[in-house]
Amino acid sequence: MSNCIVAQSGGPTSVINATVAGIVKANQLNPVYDRVFGGLNGIEGILAERFADLTDMSDEENHLLQQTPSSALGSCRYKLKRDNVEDFEKLLSLMDKHDIETLFYIGGNDSMDTVAALSEYAAKNGIKDKRFVGCPKTVDNDLMHIDHCPGFASAAKFIATTALQTWLDVNVYPTSRQEVFILETMGRDAGWLAASACLSGKVDILILPEDEFDEERFIERVRTCIQAKSKCYVVVSEGARYADGTYISAGESKNDLFGHAVLGGAGKTLEAMILASGAAGRCKVQDLASAQRSHASEQSLVDRVESFRLGMSAHMHSADKAFTGKMVALRRREGEAYDVEFFTVDADQVANYVKHFPAEWILPDYQGVTDEAIAYLRPLIEGSPALVYKDGLPAYVEPYYLR
Repeated sequence: MSNCIVAQSGGPTSVINATVAGIVKANQLNPVYDRVFGGLNGIEGILAERFADLTDMSDEENHLLQQTPSSALGSCRYKLKRDNVEDFEKLLSLMDKHDIETLFYIGGNDSMDTVAALSEYAAKNGIKDKRFVGCPKTVDNDLMHIDHCPGFASAAKFIATTALQTWLDVNVYPTSRQEVFILETMGRDAGWLAASACLSGKVDILILPEDEFDEERFIERVRTCIQAKSKCYVVVSEGARYADGTYISAGESKNDLFGHAVLGGAGKTLEAMILASGAAGRCKVQDLASAQRSHASEQSLVDRVESFRLGMSAHMHSADKAFTGKMVALRRREGEAYDVEFFTVDADQVANYVKHFPAEWILPDYQGVTDEAIAYLRPLIEGSPALVYKDGLPAYVEPYYLR
């Protein structure tokens, strides 16, 4: 038998390591590969020949890995460009050197583009003994051809919980104290995360990238809310934008290595608008920043189990020697009880596309989301895993890239 390697790329999630754990456990139960290597810091680390051997991981470590936040193998933002033949040749040479047949790449949109690019290069050059498999993850939930992305549900659970708890904090004061609370979530192009705050039932105003922002309409909604109950709870996605496509976020956005806008400050922009208009005399802004994707003690049990099962499914599919250039995805089964099934889709059908929050699920005048949206979101946040603690804190696996 040959070996395989698994690596992680892009922004982490609180359950991204469960997919790694699933691949390792699947190979222990059904050895398709002699060794399961972990590529440290994604493609960038693999090109630098930085590996960890995960083959004989203990059951205890596998369990702890599933509750470990962030990317235990390390991540990267390395762009594998199709015209950079040197990278392709070097990676394939290293796979030959270590007898690696299959690369499992866990990531989002750009990671699936890497899977597609490697598969295209192999096919173009008649390389049939190397295979590339995509495993999706992203808190943004913006990948096509999948019901929901592993990692999103746990972030949604954290956001909805935070919305409920901060709403209670804001409303502790008497009605004579007028106040607007603004919660800013991630979501550069899609409003899934911001929309998940509505699971709390406490959101007065919701601003999504898919719903063009109008300052006058927004201020009017704030005034109406303040007049009715003296408090107003606002949730805004970092990618909220005007009708012409420009972001409302304060300051000039910059681009990352993939050409994506690096955002932040939408909440502070709304605060400045509110105070300048006199719609309320007091505002608080809470930017969830990295907390929403790394808060593993708020994992959704559904999310963690599905992430683990997806890793096992990817391993199972890879037993087919013709299986390459695919992403393993999930969809809901029909029926009243929530359940999912796994299937596969070509990675190039996922790369460079965005799944937006459905316009038909957005209520007018920033009033939130429809019952259909809540029905979609609610099952995803069910359950909480039983966590292992050490010295009063959740126990984690020491990141492999730090060993």
